[in-house]
Amino acid sequence: MVRQWQVPAFGIDSMVLVERDSTQPGAGQVKVRVHAISLNYRDLMVVQGRYNPKLKMPRVPCSDGAGEVLAVGAGVTQWKPGDRVAGTFMQSWHDGPLTAAKAKFALGGDIDGMLADEVVLPEPGLVGVPEHLSYQEAATLPCAAVTAWNALFTAAGAKPGDTVLIQGTGGVSIFALQFAKLAGARVLGISSSDAKLERAKTLGLDAGLNYSTNPDWEKWAHEQTGGEGVDVVVEVGGSGTLPRSIKAVKPGGTVAQIGVLSGSAEVVDVRPILARQVRIHGVYVGSRADFVAMNKAITEAHMKPVIDSVFPFAEAQAALRYMQSAAHFGKIVISGDS
Repeated sequence: MVRQWQVPAFGIDSMVLVERDSTQPGAGQVKVRVHAISLNYRDLMVVQGRYNPKLKMPRVPCSDGAGEVLAVGAGVTQWKPGDRVAGTFMQSWHDGPLTAAKAKFALGGDIDGMLADEVVLPEPGLVGVPEHLSYQEAATLPCAAVTAWNALFTAAGAKPGDTVLIQGTGGVSIFALQFAKLAGARVLGISSSDAKLERAKTLGLDAGLNYSTNPDWEKWAHEQTGGEGVDVVVEVGGSGTLPRSIKAVKPGGTVAQIGVLSGSAEVVDVRPILARQVRIHGVYVGSRADFVAMNKAITEAHMKPVIDSVFPFAEAQAALRYMQSAAHFGKIVISGDS
């Protein structure tokens, strides 16, 4: 018997831990023993019913997990038992630009996710994980890391000497900080916590601002860049922060729009977008090929993801409540091991 968390009705308290029979992989499929799962804000939204109110239930949540191949079905050539792997966020987006068809079959949303002892996935829905990473570290990569990677290098084409502004210290933002520093960029950061900003400086943050005490952070961004504005804003706030992000970038700069962490009734003024030729690029994770390219860079740099805390599998609800508190720095992980 194997365990899995299910969402039979919306709400963290509605989640149930159930047992089911282990299943064998069919043709073209791979069975994986999940050793670790990491949380994204999207997972919290799914469980709460704010991501897709029409979600088909019961649903196994969570897009991100890493583990060991247990068995492979007929025709599988890329994987063998014992391989260390992680699932891709969108199981049908293998490479190239995103299409409507490729956007389907997202783990923990369109289909059951990784919050289980075992999963069975299609052969191309997996990637090998960097050898220097533990399962817990590797589990942080599929959504937040690939999203940060694409925000910087696909959306914005970040390069040495650029200035990147990150918002907060959650998973995407910390990965963006780490990748930007690897690329030779200068990184500015905003947070409501001075302590978190100081911790971010140990990872390479060049300057930080507490937006609770200094809300006009777009002006600060210009001050930090000699009046020019930043090259890239990794925008995770959503409608509540987008107007300031547009003002923070330089003419021709890029706002890599990722998140929906904040809400606002504020109307976005399109005039500065037009007058200053600001580019707003939506980022929705990335393809399997993006994941592979990112893992190569992580391996070459021997980069380590930042994990805030690890919860036992039986305490998945507590992990989601901790995500809801926004007290974390980096990633929240759930151990798949007993």
